[in-house]
Amino acid sequence: MASDLPPPYTALTLHGMSPRTTHDEAARFNFLTHFNRYLSGDIGAGNKLAYEKRVLPAFRAEHGRDPEHRYEIRDVMNKDEWHRVWSALKRNSMEMRQHFGRQVVLRQLDELDAQARQYNEHSGMLELDSTIEQPFYQTAVDIHCQPGGYHSEERDGDVSVGANYDVGLFATVGGALGGLNDGGGQAVVNWAKTERPDWQPKRILDIGCTIGHNAVPIAQAYPDAEVIAIDTAGASLRYAAARAASLGVTNIKFVQASGEDLSRFEDESFDWVQTTMFLHELSARAMPRILAEANRVLKPGGLILHVEQPQYTDEMPLFEQFMRDWDAFNNNEPFWSAMHGQDLKQVMADAGFAKDSQFTAGVRAVVDPDIFPPSPDEGEEDFGRAAIWNAYGAWKAEQAAVAA
Repeated sequence: MASDLPPPYTALTLHGMSPRTTHDEAARFNFLTHFNRYLSGDIGAGNKLAYEKRVLPAFRAEHGRDPEHRYEIRDVMNKDEWHRVWSALKRNSMEMRQHFGRQVVLRQLDELDAQARQYNEHSGMLELDSTIEQPFYQTAVDIHCQPGGYHSEERDGDVSVGANYDVGLFATVGGALGGLNDGGGQAVVNWAKTERPDWQPKRILDIGCTIGHNAVPIAQAYPDAEVIAIDTAGASLRYAAARAASLGVTNIKFVQASGEDLSRFEDESFDWVQTTMFLHELSARAMPRILAEANRVLKPGGLILHVEQPQYTDEMPLFEQFMRDWDAFNNNEPFWSAMHGQDLKQVMADAGFAKDSQFTAGVRAVVDPDIFPPSPDEGEEDFGRAAIWNAYGAWKAEQAAVAA
């Protein structure tokens, strides 16, 4: 049905930093958008059929039991022809998306760089620190298959990686994040406004902000708050700050800093600490450090909220865990599998967030339904790509304030 189709690429909302696309460039993104939807829907469904009809019976015949772990399923599914073809198509679609985006951006990089400089010189919303080292877990591979990851430059001071991320995200998610690719941030705002309608946080920290598409909606929703968005990648922050300025947002600042060391911020100085699809990018050593620092800078009674894909639990079927693991092995997300296999509540407790203060909630991207259809139903869920997430959070106990 036509109503089930993703919107055309031209439905994206243009802002002052948006890379402009020609007719042919938009057509390529439209192809990729539909291709990704087809792979996650009709073609993707064949993976479960292959598993149930061929792979699982063969495994039972050989071992006399069912698989006991998602990695056992991966070993046998990687030998199945259907899954191998589907996997190759998905990997190729991501590489095409990245190269299409780079082509669009590099064609107009002079204009984009000049525009970013103009915004950033006048807004005062960008603070870079060349002494910040890029963590190895961001430099070891090209995250999401983006050449150079999110920290590299084509030349000194450019905005190519941020612009590439912004121009191609629509194709990756099939338009499910809305006109400004900010449906995730809008979802967080919708949750907070519903959960605590009278809450008015005054200082908010967003860790791992990339281009700010999730932090900006928070700043817009709480105009009296000071929002600080940090990332180690200065190349992404240049674009992020210019993008925010072009949207007329003035109460946000983009700072080059590491979440592992928030010493620049005082104890109990934020009402809200936020991460959005960030924890799975972290090494096993880095995540506890970042959570501990987040606990230190969060005020008693304040909110910490992490938007992520669901953790693997005993209740989640092993086949689903295997499918969700695809990005870990095929889309340059090396920490995805280990992170989602952890007991996140215990990790947060170890960082100082009492278990009885923690909660989980479901969030879905908030978009204009007249233009952008809601995220696909569960039957078409892309096991990590659909704009449907879990929120893992805690309201920090007030007890910490009593001792003083």
